[in-house]
Amino acid sequence: MIGLIFGETDFPKQILKKIKRKKKYLIIDLTKNKNFKKDRNSHSVSLGQFGKIINILIENKCRKVLFAGKVKKPRFTKLRLDLKGVYYMPRIIKKSKIGDAAILKEIINILKYEGIKTISSLVFNPELSLKKGNHSRIKPNKEDKIDINKAIQTLNRLGKYSFSQGTIVRKKKIIAIEGSGGTHAMLKKCKNKRLKNQGVLVKFPKKGQDLRIDLPTVGLKTLRQCKLAGLKGIVLKDKKNVFLERKKCINFANKNKMFIIVK
Repeated sequence: MIGLIFGETDFPKQILKKIKRKKKYLIIDLTKNKNFKKDRNSHSVSLGQFGKIINILIENKCRKVLFAGKVKKPRFTKLRLDLKGVYYMPRIIKKSKIGDAAILKEIINILKYEGIKTISSLVFNPELSLKKGNHSRIKPNKEDKIDINKAIQTLNRLGKYSFSQGTIVRKKKIIAIEGSGGTHAMLKKCKNKRLKNQGVLVKFPKKGQDLRIDLPTVGLKTLRQCKLAGLKGIVLKDKKNVFLERKKCINFANKNKMFIIVK
């Protein structure tokens, strides 16, 4: 039995499709709107109910869990806390000051203390991660490669406590660096009707990022926002990404003369 701790986004749904055919599972549903309530194996739980979460996992003999989806920083004063929630919550609040990913990392530490191991979110779905190479018909030219290298260098210089998984470079200039709002918020700010096929988004894991739970995620929405921002392409890290709706994304990139590169 595998425990699936699911947050927001479509990533959990992709994982569930595969696991349903292969393995017994239960879901700890942390989503705001109880997205998995129709599944008979789903348990809707508040982030503050650590006692309940741990009891559900142990009672069902789940010694391994998998995290997928985004768990946003909650309003801690509104959380329903059980006894273990009261005990563990100060640790969560402290880590929340670093960022959303730090919350999940602390939950992993709590589960480990309780004898429950966390495995990679891609264990059952390796096909959701792109391997090194060019995945579109369009390839970056000399100017694009200069922008890509500058973007990678920029991300490499950022500290391990940075929020940034992504940066945008156009014509050798850094246009934007991802903030706490995430990649989509950054792309939205860069929307530009005048420009077309100029510049690149590079999206790599942060330094010190826990790759079991917090892989950079890209989907069709990302590609569409890149187009609205006037960008020519997107660059990801080899096997360290979640790439949703692969066929649709590649078709979109080819149709709009954009590139998808994995380094």
